[in-house]
Amino acid sequence: MSVHFDVAGIHSVLANLERPCYVVAVEGRTGMTDERPGPGVRVVAVAAPVSVRHLGSPGFLDRHGLRSPYMAGSMAAGISSVELVAAMAHRGYLASFGAAGLPADRVDEAVRRLRRELPGLPWACNLIHSPAEPAAERRCVDLYLRHRVSCVEASAFLQPTVELVRYRASGLRPGPDGTVQATHRVIAKVSQAATAAFFLRPAPGELLAELVRDGRLTAGEAELARRVSLADDITVEADSAGHTDRRPLVTQLPLLLALRDREIRDGGPGATVAIGAAGGIGTPQAAFAAFSLGADYLVTGSVNQSCVEAGTSTHTKELLAAADVADCAMAPAADMFEMGVDVQVLRRGSLFAGRAAWLYRLYRTHNGLDDLAPSDRRRLEEQVLGRPVAEVWADVAAYLSRQRPEEAERAAREPKVRMALLFRWYLGLSSRWAADGEPTRVGDYQIWCGPAMGAFNAWARGTHWQDPRNRRAPDVARALVEGAAYHARLAQLRFAGVRLPSWCTVYPPPGTEPCPARSALLSEPAAAATSARPAVPHPSPPGREAHPWSK
Repeated sequence: MSVHFDVAGIHSVLANLERPCYVVAVEGRTGMTDERPGPGVRVVAVAAPVSVRHLGSPGFLDRHGLRSPYMAGSMAAGISSVELVAAMAHRGYLASFGAAGLPADRVDEAVRRLRRELPGLPWACNLIHSPAEPAAERRCVDLYLRHRVSCVEASAFLQPTVELVRYRASGLRPGPDGTVQATHRVIAKVSQAATAAFFLRPAPGELLAELVRDGRLTAGEAELARRVSLADDITVEADSAGHTDRRPLVTQLPLLLALRDREIRDGGPGATVAIGAAGGIGTPQAAFAAFSLGADYLVTGSVNQSCVEAGTSTHTKELLAAADVADCAMAPAADMFEMGVDVQVLRRGSLFAGRAAWLYRLYRTHNGLDDLAPSDRRRLEEQVLGRPVAEVWADVAAYLSRQRPEEAERAAREPKVRMALLFRWYLGLSSRWAADGEPTRVGDYQIWCGPAMGAFNAWARGTHWQDPRNRRAPDVARALVEGAAYHARLAQLRFAGVRLPSWCTVYPPPGTEPCPARSALLSEPAAAATSARPAVPHPSPPGREAHPWSK
């Protein structure tokens, strides 16, 4: 039996998650080994092997054909690009293409590429609720059904819609064991229990009846839809980038887990629905915390946006890589501007948050553009729009007349509607300027970002990940999930009463400098009160090729 007392040896035992970890006392010293202790060796504590696959739900992994309970969530306007989705799929992770806000031809092209490049591999596409333009939601579902997209990430749904139900119910068929087999999987993203409730239940009967009446579902499909939940999986979105209620994950996730359990006890069909966690997950500690709360899988967003594969500009990635946890702010959302809905964005390096908030104040306090004070109109044209109001409105009106003629007619009659549409022009283009890296509009970049970005940057500081050119989404996913497993092991030892030295309580990202070996680093439970905690730099990261999914 080989017992380790030095930093490198102890870390090798801790990091070899496929082997057990024994804390032992030998001749007055405390060390670690992954071999069963022999006679004369006192065992202080034992930590069992930790499997990444066992951190989450086996059902989630099996349903989507994954190697790890991790998903890269959809970021609108193609920021979750085809390249990002493909890179994740090839490494056994699920990612969702950011279809929201893109024209139909761009989505069509992306779906064709994904089907061609990823046969048999896991991937999804975003399906966003469009209350201001329901026809867009219908076109998106038409496209997904036509191209046989088998999984969508449904976001921003406040209630079931006929198009969401059509996607879910199309292709339902009875299984040989009497269960219902779904052709189309739905991963719902929610922030409130009330919204999650309808995803745990079958589709509303009135919407199914409408679809049967219109010939868009068969009677058999509608009948089977009454036996399955509207979603296969539900992601609890906490303090995240983009649309968010900024609620803490530690309060929201237990609420959703309890709701699912009540639905099961009441005989509902949601017994197999997995509950995932999103928002604020940018470090291994955060990932472990989510799993500890009971999350079946993790979803990340902000941290992926700074990676090489993200469909956004180099300058935007540099701004994200420099962000701290407090560098976020809330700003009005382009798609729900009149409703007062906000999105969380990066404040550092951009004036967008302040300018967007000012536009919403103008909207709330004025009846139309003609009511603006001369100073406000001048500021609007010179500092925000960058063009005369008349020129911008001409572009907006031309677009509406082609794409949404009913709204164009309403805007012509109602000055307040015209004002909202003009302001939404700025809000909508600001995210495109950020994605394209428009050099003349840097101060107006709308960059969706949550505090997870700053936490990730702090964790990666001093490593090669400090430069966003070295960040690749599958590598980030692997480090977060394996780091969560590592922290699960540390928790086993802590709960057994072992005091751990500071150097081993942070899972190091790639590129961390190795540290010199030191001895006498562990404290037994009985000696914890009097033992000093040594200050030792982080050791070099463990070799990661031991896990079967990495080969």
